[in-house]
Amino acid sequence: MGIKTIVEDNIDILVVGAGLGGTGAAYEARYWGRNKKIIIAEKANINRSGAVAQGLYAINCYMGTRFGENNPEDHVRYARMDLMGLVREDLLFDMARHVDSAVHKFEEWGLPLMKDPKREAIGAYMREGRWQIMIHGESYKPIVAEAATKQADKVYNRIMVTHLLMDDKKKNRVAGAVGFNVRTGNYHVFKSKTTIVGAGGASNIFKPRSVGEGMGRVWYAPWSSGSAYGLLIEAGAKMTQMENRIVLARFKDGYGPVGAYFLHLKTYTQNGYGNEYESKWFPALSKMVGKEYLDTEGQHLSHKPIPTCLRNHAFISEVNAGRGPIHMVTMEAFKDPHLEEVGWENFLGMTVGQAVLWAATDVDPKYENPELTTSEPYVMGSHATGCGAWCSGPEDISPDEYFWGYNRMTTVDGLFGAGDTVGGTPHAFSSGSFTEGRLAAKAACKYIDDGKAEGIVVSNKQIAERKEQIYKPLENYTIGRNEITAGTVSPSYILPMSGLQRLQKIMDEYCGGVTVSYVTNDKLLNIGLKKLSILEEDLEHIGAEDLHQLMRGWELRHRHRTSECVTQHTLFRKETRWPGYYYRGDAMKLDDKNWHVLTVSHRNRITGKYTLEKAPCYHLVGEEDEK
Repeated sequence: MGIKTIVEDNIDILVVGAGLGGTGAAYEARYWGRNKKIIIAEKANINRSGAVAQGLYAINCYMGTRFGENNPEDHVRYARMDLMGLVREDLLFDMARHVDSAVHKFEEWGLPLMKDPKREAIGAYMREGRWQIMIHGESYKPIVAEAATKQADKVYNRIMVTHLLMDDKKKNRVAGAVGFNVRTGNYHVFKSKTTIVGAGGASNIFKPRSVGEGMGRVWYAPWSSGSAYGLLIEAGAKMTQMENRIVLARFKDGYGPVGAYFLHLKTYTQNGYGNEYESKWFPALSKMVGKEYLDTEGQHLSHKPIPTCLRNHAFISEVNAGRGPIHMVTMEAFKDPHLEEVGWENFLGMTVGQAVLWAATDVDPKYENPELTTSEPYVMGSHATGCGAWCSGPEDISPDEYFWGYNRMTTVDGLFGAGDTVGGTPHAFSSGSFTEGRLAAKAACKYIDDGKAEGIVVSNKQIAERKEQIYKPLENYTIGRNEITAGTVSPSYILPMSGLQRLQKIMDEYCGGVTVSYVTNDKLLNIGLKKLSILEEDLEHIGAEDLHQLMRGWELRHRHRTSECVTQHTLFRKETRWPGYYYRGDAMKLDDKNWHVLTVSHRNRITGKYTLEKAPCYHLVGEEDEK
């Protein structure tokens, strides 16, 4: 199937990806750019795309400042604690001081937010935990998408953006993007003064626990192919904290989330023999990470919650000691009919697969405590981890090293990020991603108004070269299939699925995946980099039978580039900063003396060589007045 049409747009603001970050960017761009042309390019369909496509049962980031619940400083302290000290506090504070207004807009647009019956007089929302408010969120994404669609000049659905365009006149300035329509094959050229990337992080770069026909049942959105990172790394943007992958404790096989159970249903865990297990692992763990993060009694010194990765460590250690599986104790909570209803609705509202799996395997959590497991690692910047692009913070609070002119702008001029794209801002979740999109859009409009986007030149040569590169897998397949004598294996090309499984095996075995209990070392990482390099050579020979497989091929390229960056960062940080997410077997202790820093990488766009450096981790919010 060849190219049908070349579609070219000349615009002011291009939004790549229409999840919560992208919709926030499109919505806010219209306010600050009344006469600017705004276009959204989305790989799926804006109404059901992104991490909250299936629905969500809670908004996980809400301060509640007007109700006297929390302030932005509280949230910075919480995220800093959970990430073992390493976050971009300027970006976190900036998001937290604006996030409540975004949530209020969601309610205004029709999203049902549950109210606290005990504080109904003041209109307070029902809390699931300190930072979460409960919602009826099956239609969360369509509601937000409608608001963004009304503000954009055009929404292109089904566009796989493969590359960012670069200015041929000025070095290190973005000039838009190119991609193709996965239904028609049309080649899309977006010439844009600014670009805001709100694409997804990376699932399926590590071998998932669910394989074969169950491969799509993973925790993070399976269509999130690392485009937020692959696009930026290729364009030469600096990245930060890419080693900071996340491992989730989730209900086994269905990957159902556990937050509502812990926080609202007040459930707890025990090992396979019915015993409490966490506390026994904490004394030794305290020596590993230091008392600043965990005291010998297992209580964090400045906050009651123990960092998530340390709870994971206890979980993993107990299973490895032969006392698994770990169970969620639901039988007590489910004696209450209301809590039983909430438990089922929690999945029916956002993770239907878990409810279906329990029904299919005859697991009734009222009479049987279901199993938990730890997931394969994911790389994303908007959940409880901080990987992503090294971005400028806001002018009023950012230190000099963190500010270079425009909020949420990457180190590539005119290229902005939101959601998974932005590094150092964990615990943003859906509402925080939307907020970051708004902040990025405001800054992008100012960038244009300041005349920074004048004189951009995109040569026909660059556009033609990208076109040839994008559609080459179709040609590879058309020619290579003639060499097949039987079956599907050709000596001239590899299929996207074969390449993906090869990538997952490399990352799993050499970069700390599930089959090695998340352990790696410098020797394994260097072997992994070598294998990734060989795989990259072979990716030039991807064969795509149709446009869907062409999309899969480019998703694989983005996943590969992301994986390479993750491996480089993991090798660079010579300590185990987040036990329970991964372990450097050759550097098992947390090392604050040498590594209380943020890591920053840069891949040369021409040579492909990586340069890594340490960046200072400034603590802008003090420890006083903590709750």
